[in-house]
Formats: sequence, structure tokens, C-alpha cells
Amino acid sequence: MSDERQKLNTFFSEAKVWSEELRALRAILLDCGLTEEFKWRGPCYTYDGGNVAVIWGFKENAALGFFRGVLLKDPEGLLVAPGDNSRAVRMFKFTGLDQITAIETTIRTYVREAIELEKAGAKVDLPKDDIVYPEELVAALEEDPNLQEAFEALTPGRKRGYALHFAQPKQSATRRSRIEKSRDRILAGKRLQER
Repeated sequence: MSDERQKLNTFFSEAKVWSEELRALRAILLDCGLTEEFKWRGPCYTYDGGNVAVIWGFKENAALGFFRGVLLKDPEGLLVAPGDNSRAVRMFKFTGLDQITAIETTIRTYVREAIELEKAGAKVDLPKDDIVYPEELVAALEEDPNLQEAFEALTPGRKRGYALHFAQPKQSATRRSRIEKSRDRILAGKRLQER
């Protein structure tokens, strides 16, 4: 058994919350012709190598997320953003297996549309320069050319994640502390939550 397959089996066998819901979503996604891979510590569903969907088991709900969810038609208004700063991903939230069963046909329709978007090479048009850096980050980058070079080499999503994380606290000292604690990860080119 491959390492990836083992990780997927472990994910589903050890799911403490929403295990039935996650397995039901998995069955739907696999039945729609997607390939299951293990990415970002969980199952990710791809089509011809491109990310299409992901499932999560949160404390409050199970979720089925679409990477290009903002491009889906969503005529019933069922999709929600995972957070205030989410720009592309949209997801269904479920708090019971009966909810999944009730809209299974709709879920399959959304999955098929997401696959068609992947086949067409659809891209989410995101503004390039919409990241606002907190003044503490600007100062840290000006003071440390190595940090600035490493930060600018990050992907736009990683830069955005760090900028949002650093800007969140109300106190300047806390923002500076977050920047210093993240310094080694930035220099290593890692994303905010990466170990």
C-alpha cells in the first residue's frame, strides 16, 4: 500500500467527528470520476492533476469545498466562503448525513460543473495588488534585505496569508512579535501553518 493511500485510510478511519458525512462526500466525489489524493493533511479530489474539491471535518460541521467555487453558478445560493478573506474557495456545510442525502443530486451537479471548469482551464481573476501590508511588516522588510527577498519570493497566496495574520492584532507589539515568530518560515519559503 502506498504512503498516500495509507494516509487517506488513516484520515477516514480516525475521523472523530463527521465520519459518516465525510465518507458520504468521499463516495460522491469518487463516483463523479475524481481522483483522491492526500494534500494539506487531508483528502483532495483532482481531475487530470488539477485540484477540484476538498473535504474537511471541522468542529461545527463537515464541509465540501471547491477550489474555484466563486466560478460555480450556485443558483440555489448554497455555497459559502470558508472565511471573511476567502476569495476563490466556496463550500457546502453539513451538520448531518441527512443533509447530504437530501441534496446529493445538487452536489453532483456542482461537482460536474467544477470538473468542467477544470477541463476548461478556468481561472479566478484576482486583483494582483490588493494585499495591504501592516506598517510593522513594511518596517521589518526594509530593515532586513534577506527577509524582504524571501517574502517577495513567496507565492501571492502565502504573502496574503502572512499579511492578514500580521495585521490581525490590535497592538503593534503583537504584530511585531508575529512577524518575528514567522521569520524562519518565511526565509524557508513556507506557508504560515507549515511546519
